[in-house]
Amino acid sequence: MKIRKNISLPLLAACFLMGCTSRSNPAPQPETTTPAVTNTTAAKPETMTPKELPVLSIVTINTDPNALDFVTKPVARHVSEQIATWTPNYVMPPEPYYETCRITLTDTDGTVLTDGAQADVKVRGNWTTTYDKKGLRIKFPQKQNLLGLNDNAAAKNWLLMAEYKDASMLRNRTALTIARELLAEDGLYAADTGLVEVEINGEYWGVYLLTEQQQIQENRVAITEAAKDDTGTDIGYFMEMDGYFTNEPPLQQFHVDYAENAPLTPFDGTGGSGKTITALKDSDYDRKKDIGITIKSDIYSQQQHDFIASFVNHVYDIMYAAAYEDTAYVFSADYSEIRKTTELTPREAVEQVVDIRSLVDLYIMSELTCDADIYWSSFFLSADFGIGGNKKLTFTAPWDFDSAMGNKDRCADGTGFYAANIVPDVNGNEYETVNPWLTVLIYEDWMQEMIREKWTAAYDSGIFSRAQEQLESDYIGKAAAFERNYEKWDNIRKNDSFRMELSKEAAGCRTHQEAAEFLAGWLTRRITFLNEHWHL
Repeated sequence: MKIRKNISLPLLAACFLMGCTSRSNPAPQPETTTPAVTNTTAAKPETMTPKELPVLSIVTINTDPNALDFVTKPVARHVSEQIATWTPNYVMPPEPYYETCRITLTDTDGTVLTDGAQADVKVRGNWTTTYDKKGLRIKFPQKQNLLGLNDNAAAKNWLLMAEYKDASMLRNRTALTIARELLAEDGLYAADTGLVEVEINGEYWGVYLLTEQQQIQENRVAITEAAKDDTGTDIGYFMEMDGYFTNEPPLQQFHVDYAENAPLTPFDGTGGSGKTITALKDSDYDRKKDIGITIKSDIYSQQQHDFIASFVNHVYDIMYAAAYEDTAYVFSADYSEIRKTTELTPREAVEQVVDIRSLVDLYIMSELTCDADIYWSSFFLSADFGIGGNKKLTFTAPWDFDSAMGNKDRCADGTGFYAANIVPDVNGNEYETVNPWLTVLIYEDWMQEMIREKWTAAYDSGIFSRAQEQLESDYIGKAAAFERNYEKWDNIRKNDSFRMELSKEAAGCRTHQEAAEFLAGWLTRRITFLNEHWHL
């Protein structure tokens, strides 16, 4: 199919479309312009050489010589327990714990934006907690804003993403930049981001991505939060499709049977090639791992748990019946069961219980990024049964793209259909699976038409090209900061802990510039490929 519009290529991405190679180009010079100050009342020194990035300083209240253990030693408990099963004499590390600290955020021109605010800080993440440079969670006692993110919205919880296995350190930032524009048009949330350099107890700790915690909050996932000890079902539920769901307390997890594990036709651009696949194991020989749902928000009763588990299971049943049986089902008044109806079309039945615009948005984000975790984790859903809630299953808050966009061997050349297709497991090729939520409706003509309309509007409005421009500005303008990060960690070359996860092209990068240019080239190819199919 002929491309209807020419894509605007970032300057360097156009030059390096085929991955990392050895080059003798001089490193680009950092930009010298000073960003606007977000706190005009903060103290500003008379003279200071502008830095490339704001500096976030973490200082422990604890002055013990081992005070830094909280950021160097912990490993998520469920991860260390896995490691212990194959590592003789493994000494279990501590699990992440909070350390009380003082947080100071200083802008690039020396303006102090946050001055010594007290907060609790701990290591966060799953497998990434095994890396030398770990991600962190910051929890303030009172709501406040950092770096003007999300239109200066205040919140208690903030994250510092280490981006350790993404040599470009820009995959999450670029993907979330696209997501914020794409989802905002439909009233949905995606986290805002800003790059910072971190110091801990005066020691340089590298470049991090400052971003927002995925949570129910009026400026984040804006659904009804349950009051403490409220046991009623008329609340908002924030959930994650999660391969780690069994590590959660029973009240915070449930299983989805996906229409009794009915087969799905994958979307591969050729009508599925005659293949079908199930989301769960379909025989004793099937090596698929079980994927369930974690309830991320607070609930306080078994009634709430059972209500949302039943609702999610029945919504999938309605979606499957509409797509594969051309049959409409509706809920009873109390949402306890579903029944057939001839009063609605199958599409109308789905639209009564699913925010289809949100599903379209998450399909586009998932297809664009080719995320290796697409069936496993970081796929978020919500449903709001509070006053004013839409009582629909909504797909929201896209997250965690450090394994995406060519970093793992998924759509390595930027082509092919992925999000609703058969995908390999996240750790290799032990089994194949599928994201059922993205796949179940993909062959409905009306669903594809909605995808085309949203993709076309996003492409024509410049959402993708603006993200490409930001990516180029980040890696050229902040080059000196990234250089300092890799002088500290050197994990582009010393990447034994994750090298086997990387695609050939990603593993071939030896400098931050090469890694960023590979990402930019991959994204250009991916947008071009999808535009040929989805642009009206």
